[in-house]
Amino acid sequence: MIVLKRILVATDFGEAAGAALQYGRELARMFGARLDVVHVADNVMARAFGADGFTVDYSAMQRDLEAAERRQLEALIDLEDGSIVKAKPVLLISSSPAVAIAEYAEESQADLIVMGTHGRNGVTHLLMGSVAERVVRIAPCPVLTVRHPEREFVVPDALVAVATA
Repeated sequence: MIVLKRILVATDFGEAAGAALQYGRELARMFGARLDVVHVADNVMARAFGADGFTVDYSAMQRDLEAAERRQLEALIDLEDGSIVKAKPVLLISSSPAVAIAEYAEESQADLIVMGTHGRNGVTHLLMGSVAERVVRIAPCPVLTVRHPEREFVVPDALVAVATA
């Protein structure tokens, strides 16, 4: 028997992450699990030191970035998410999104991580890497990756009722 008490959905606000959020919501509803919607904002402050030793004060930029991304994150969670699956937005700050996601999954004792993948390949994958791929390798729990576009696996309840009638 599979028991899911806490599901972590990692988002970068892209289309693949939107599809992953749909999966996470449905799984949380089916299993009565809590849902943590996690976004990792870039740590601009970590880039404050130049190669020549000069420092730049990016604190205002960091605050603005965090505020904007927190608003965007909170907008992803609707009233139904808050009441049915006890969804909570989680904003993490890091220069390494994969490590931050894996560490949060361990700290929060997540049973499953759901995240989108952009399906890069070839030279693009070589140059940019994949946060999802790294999370799969270092996560303390199973990881479900969702590609976008995807086949229609998660469908609204109304469509299920019509299809089975």
